[in-house]
Amino acid sequence: MPPIEEYQSMVQAIWGREWLTNDGPVLKDFESKMMEVLDTRNFLFVSNGTVALQIAIESLGITGSVLTTPFSYIATSTSILWQKCKPVFVDIDPRTFNVDADLIKGAISDEIGGMLFTHVFGNPCEVDRIEAIANAHGIPVIYDAAHAFGTRINGKEVMLRGDISCTSFHATKLFHTVEGGGVVSGNTQIHEKLALMRNFGHNGFYKFEGIGINGKNSEFHAAMGICNLKYLQEILKDRKRIYNTYKSFLTEGKCQFQQIGKGVDHNASYFPIVLKSWEQAEAVISTLREQEISPRRYFYPSLNTLYDSSQLCPVSEDIAARILCLPVYFGLEDEDIKRICSLVNGVI
Repeated sequence: MPPIEEYQSMVQAIWGREWLTNDGPVLKDFESKMMEVLDTRNFLFVSNGTVALQIAIESLGITGSVLTTPFSYIATSTSILWQKCKPVFVDIDPRTFNVDADLIKGAISDEIGGMLFTHVFGNPCEVDRIEAIANAHGIPVIYDAAHAFGTRINGKEVMLRGDISCTSFHATKLFHTVEGGGVVSGNTQIHEKLALMRNFGHNGFYKFEGIGINGKNSEFHAAMGICNLKYLQEILKDRKRIYNTYKSFLTEGKCQFQQIGKGVDHNASYFPIVLKSWEQAEAVISTLREQEISPRRYFYPSLNTLYDSSQLCPVSEDIAARILCLPVYFGLEDEDIKRICSLVNGVI
C-alpha cells in the first residue's frame, strides 16, 4: 500500500470536488498515466478484470465456442460461459503452464468463434505462434493478462498483444487499485466500442449505442492506482528480489519451477513450485500452515474438470494437483523467505 498521507491527500481533493464516479478527473488522469506506462493510446479503467473479459468477448461479437486454457483462475472460464459461449479447453505446456501452442490447430473447428488464453503467473503465452494461427483462421484473440501487468516481451508490454488484453488490479495483484481492471486494444474502433460498453452504451446523456454494462470505476479506486503507480518500478524490483531469493534457497531438483519464455522481462508476480505428488503438496501445505504461513493452490482444480469433464486435459490436471504458490508480497524479508524455504525443503 502507498503511504497513507499520499492517498489521503487525493481523497481530500475528491471530497472537495464531490465528483465521486462517472469519468471524473482522477480517473481520467489515471488512464492517461497508464497509457504512458503501456505506450498505448487505448486504455480503459474498468470495475474489475472479470468485467474486462466479458466486455472484451462482447465487443468482438464472439459466439459459439472459445478456445481457452484449463489452467487459470475460474473467471477466465466463467466470463466465457456468462457470454453464453462454450469453453473448449486446450491443454497446457508442463514447463510454462501456459496453453500448449502445438495443440491449438487441432482444436480449431467451425464452431470456434474466439480464443482466450492466460499469461499464467505473468509468464507470456507464445503470442507470435498463437496470433499467426488465429490470423490464418480469422479468429480473434483475447489475452487474460490478470497476472501480467509489468511484464515485457522483447522490450514491449505484453498488454499490447492480441485483439484485446485484459488485466486485473485487484488487491492481490502486484499493482492494485483495491478493486479494478483494465482493457487495452490496439484497434481504435474496438476501443471505442469497449468505452461505450463500459458505461451502459451511453454516447452522451440521452443517446445509447448497443448493449452496455456498468463497468465503470470510481475516483477513489483511480486515486489508489495513481498512488501505487508512482512506486511501480520499486514494486517490480522487489518482486524480482523475492523471486530470486526463493530460487536460491529451495532445494534444486526437488521441485519444479516455471519456465519463463525467451526475451521476457518477467514481473515475478507469483512464485509457483510443482511438487512430486498431491500428497507431497498437501504435506507442504500442512507444514506451512502449522507455522501460520499460507501457500495457495493456484490453480486447482483444472477448469475442464469443473465445466466439461469429457474434455480431458491430463497435463493441466496433473500440474493442478501438484502446484503451490508460496507467499509473495512487497517487503517480504529475506529471512522470512529463508524460513519458508527451510520448511519446504524439510518436507521435500
